[in-house]
Amino acid sequence: MTKPKVLISDKMDPNAAAIFRERGCEVDEITGLTPDELKAIIGKYDGLAIRSSTKVTKDILDACTNLKVIGRAGIGVDNVDIPAASSKGVVVMNTPFGNSITTAEHAIALMFALARQLPEANAQTQAGLWPKNGFMGVEVTGKTLGLIGAGNIGSIVATRALGLRMKVVAFDPFLTPERAVEMGVEKADLDTLLAKADFITLHTPLTDQTRNILSKENLAKTKKGVRIINCARGGLIDEAALKEALDSGQVAGAALDVFVNEPAKESPLFGTPNFICTPHLGASTNEAQVNVALQVAEQMADYLVSGGVTNALNMPSLSAEEAPKLKPYMALAEKLGSLVGQLAHDNLTKISIEVEGAAAQLNIKPITGAVLAGLMRRYSDTVNMVNAPFLAKERGLDVREVRHDREGVYHTLVRVTVGTSQGDRSVAGTLFGNTVPRLVEMFGINIEADLDGHMLYIVNEDAPGFIGSIGTLLGKNGLNIGTFHLGRRNAGGEAVLLLSMDDAIPEAVLEDARKLPGVKTVKALKF
Repeated sequence: MTKPKVLISDKMDPNAAAIFRERGCEVDEITGLTPDELKAIIGKYDGLAIRSSTKVTKDILDACTNLKVIGRAGIGVDNVDIPAASSKGVVVMNTPFGNSITTAEHAIALMFALARQLPEANAQTQAGLWPKNGFMGVEVTGKTLGLIGAGNIGSIVATRALGLRMKVVAFDPFLTPERAVEMGVEKADLDTLLAKADFITLHTPLTDQTRNILSKENLAKTKKGVRIINCARGGLIDEAALKEALDSGQVAGAALDVFVNEPAKESPLFGTPNFICTPHLGASTNEAQVNVALQVAEQMADYLVSGGVTNALNMPSLSAEEAPKLKPYMALAEKLGSLVGQLAHDNLTKISIEVEGAAAQLNIKPITGAVLAGLMRRYSDTVNMVNAPFLAKERGLDVREVRHDREGVYHTLVRVTVGTSQGDRSVAGTLFGNTVPRLVEMFGINIEADLDGHMLYIVNEDAPGFIGSIGTLLGKNGLNIGTFHLGRRNAGGEAVLLLSMDDAIPEAVLEDARKLPGVKTVKALKF
């Protein structure tokens, strides 16, 4: 039997190559290749192990006649064209947890650097100024640390901060009260955190929901003299607004390891007093680089030799026999999870995945994984059907699977119910022709719709003329409706409107829709 061949194209710990060989793979270590050089040789390899230097573009992938898996030793996969890899049948893996401790420690290091103004004191001392009276720092003991994001890295930061005798307040939509108690932190909404925190550190991915989470408006809500640390993603903070807050004294200090544009050759923050920065060093320790190299080698070798799948970003953990039957169900499940994630994402405590009819005869685990991936994809840029259950458990989300043998109205049905502070919220869907996902119920109201592209969700009081009003508003703003879906509890009661739109809906139009008579909720959705 021919051994799988793997190319390591970026500098990596030598033990990674040893693991490949131990597990039955042939390995070539060729680093520093140009795109043309990589394209010329990639056709003979089954696996490609990379870090951040190698750029796996569509052009490169078109030359991958044998490639089966790409493994990124680290979290970010911006250097891999994942859609192109998927279309070529190439699995893309990463190692999302290999550098968690290192990143958490870097955040703590930057917090101390801010508290005692270490970079400025060092620079002036080495310049011969001996500024003993020029720097008056603050203690961290007894201070409140605001944690935006309480996942894997955030929870490690919390343990370190608690060890320093700090108080920790955490904002995370998936942090349950039980998990908060277990971590020893206070669960809070974002406004409460901003008002209480002496230090704020961010540990959340960059998504539509978290982009500029520290905006000009939110920076104004912070406690005067707050110090801010970001070792997560550039774009979580409005850098121009942060500059203004530093200049005004609203923010006493800021430390960034990440920027909107990297490499950060220039920034409005450069040269600002009480601002310090590092060049994306969060994962840059010997231990972290060894960990991610060994993990990617183990994952790739398992896939190439035995078919095992771990931390794949573009495929679920499925056997070859199960995949054809489960694929349409997973598409349905992911859409249902995304729907509840977009509509009921605050204060989630539990989630129940129920299957009945034909769905009850299938392996429910991939369906659950797809629901969780859809639910949390809006809050994590590394979530997938493989690691979504782990992330849910880490956040203390109570996940339940229920299989019903009963016959229902539909020949097959998947129902997703989440527990929120306002009570349970449930959506359900079926398959038309055993292949096409279709929503059939939302929050107790029967409504049939395809979940696809840009959509507009409205809850309103059922009254004559409303449909005309919303149609007029959208038409006035040049927005075209693709399909129209309407459901209601009873005549004159609460109604739900789901519109598929040709384009994204501007926030100003959403605000105008909220002002229409009888409107209770307006939300833009995207699938």
